[in-house]
Amino acid sequence: MAMKPETRGRDFRIGDVLHDAWAFDPKLWRGGRMGVAEDFRPAVALLLELLAERRVEYAVAGGVAMLKYLEGRNTKDLDLVMTSRGLDALPEIDVRARDGHFVRGSFADVGVDLLLTSDPLFARVLRSHVAPRHFDDLPQQPVPCATVEGLLLLKLYALPSLYRQGELLRIGLYENDVASLLHLYRPKVEPILDELAEHLTASDVVEVRRLVAELQRRFDRRFGSPDL
Repeated sequence: MAMKPETRGRDFRIGDVLHDAWAFDPKLWRGGRMGVAEDFRPAVALLLELLAERRVEYAVAGGVAMLKYLEGRNTKDLDLVMTSRGLDALPEIDVRARDGHFVRGSFADVGVDLLLTSDPLFARVLRSHVAPRHFDDLPQQPVPCATVEGLLLLKLYALPSLYRQGELLRIGLYENDVASLLHLYRPKVEPILDELAEHLTASDVVEVRRLVAELQRRFDRRFGSPDL
């Protein structure tokens, strides 16, 4: 029986994902003993409730969004695509660093990374590539989440800059995310690349197109067509 793409992920609490990422990180263990992480569930639930109550326009992205589509991801922070007006509506977020369209902050003990829609590509994702998804932190209300196409746009948009910076670990992670999404969901690639071309230099577009073609060939060669 064909499996609907959205069922390849799972229902979960964002707070549990963040907790496990911190608790199971061997770099934080002391004397070979697992670290003890905060219980992030109350703070995450409160943040989602405030976002809904204040009618903030936003979408979950990053590793948390990836987990709605793929198993095996983890993340220590909650990534959100958000308008600047939305950030203004949440003074509870402690802004620790701001670099152009990127904001790093915290809400209680939860790390929050914001992608502001002052960047046109982030605005496009929030406007056109968001769907309601269920998270156990807010069981009675769907949460806006980036779609497969939205996540591909965000990952591919970031990669040229990561190449220039030599961010090898993040490059590997992002390339694997892109390859897995392309392989499992088989989205229409050309519209995604056409959208992306409006926001990248011509040379970066060539590089991204080459990468996508290579990732598609690599997965098809190793695993064949997915059973969708």
